Amino acid sequence: MSEVKACPPAVGGPIDLRSLGPRALFEEIVEHLGEKPFRARQVASWLHKRCAVSFDEMTDLSLDLRQKLAAHYRLDTLDVNSVLRSADGSLKLVLGTVDGHLIEVVYIPEWRVRDDGKDPLKRPPDRSTLCVSTQVGCAMGCAFCRTATMGLVRNLTVGEMVDQVYRACAWLGTEAGRPISNLVFMGMGEPLANYENLKGALNLLLSPEGLNFSHRHVTVSTCGLVPVLERLGKETAVKVAISLTGTTDAVRDELMPINRRWPLSELLNACRRLPLKRGRRITFEYVLLADRTDSLEDADRLAKLLSGLPAKVNLISYNESPGLAFRSPTDERIEAFRERLAEKNLTVVVRRSRGRDIGAACGQLASKE
Repeated sequence: MSEVKACPPAVGGPIDLRSLGPRALFEEIVEHLGEKPFRARQVASWLHKRCAVSFDEMTDLSLDLRQKLAAHYRLDTLDVNSVLRSADGSLKLVLGTVDGHLIEVVYIPEWRVRDDGKDPLKRPPDRSTLCVSTQVGCAMGCAFCRTATMGLVRNLTVGEMVDQVYRACAWLGTEAGRPISNLVFMGMGEPLANYENLKGALNLLLSPEGLNFSHRHVTVSTCGLVPVLERLGKETAVKVAISLTGTTDAVRDELMPINRRWPLSELLNACRRLPLKRGRRITFEYVLLADRTDSLEDADRLAKLLSGLPAKVNLISYNESPGLAFRSPTDERIEAFRERLAEKNLTVVVRRSRGRDIGAACGQLASKE
């Protein structure tokens, strides 16, 4: 099977400087503007450490250089259209692109349990995760996901992916006591269907010349694009999450059409071939849909499918969405499923849904244009 081809980038014309790595930035500036090398490092710092929104902010550059940059290059910055706050402390940032599309990014703070009598929402979080989008909409057609109802509008550029992190950091600078500690590429879109741009964004976010995230704190999720999954494993060191949701090809064909192209056997064999770092496991995300994927027979099949794999299972209770006919299972069904997997010696966690009240939970992202 051939790889899924990416749709073209959003906007033509001059290069968006935020999409370039520090080395490419250096080469471009030297070649086109005739500047000294240290100027390139200054510009890269403004873009990827100080998260500048315009060339005018780069005050340690000469006015002449800033004018030349503005004349030859773009600096596409996402606009913070709105911010929704959940009762559980999560935030959903609705961001606008320069060509008028909307994407959603979710900030998820977490607090360890402390018996200090204080409201945890009034304390800085102990850990904070940003859920990043990779496309406007999605072409994968998963039946239980609201993003799929949008269809695919276009891929996000490298600059648009990293700028989601930068805009969130800028917003949270006045809201939270700690920076973002973890990134998960689990927002709108299928990350591996936009792989080249994804890889460029990862390189920038992991770079010491950028925000310098650790690869141990960055996770990329996929519904199962097998050839690109193997490239991700070989070409990056980030963590991998597989959206499984279904223990037979018949069920998964219906719920996740990508399975008709790469069925469970091919997907799991690709997982077995992934070159994992020592001690690292693959996370398998399994959405529990009432009377569809939540039976004990499903739990038994899931355990068998993952046998021999370095696996961790995240159970996700379906987050109900308008227009989609699926339902969440009862707490009793969820716990019975978890216990059955634990009995099979699988590491399993019931992932608590966050941001349901603002449409920010898993499977609920779908911005209206």
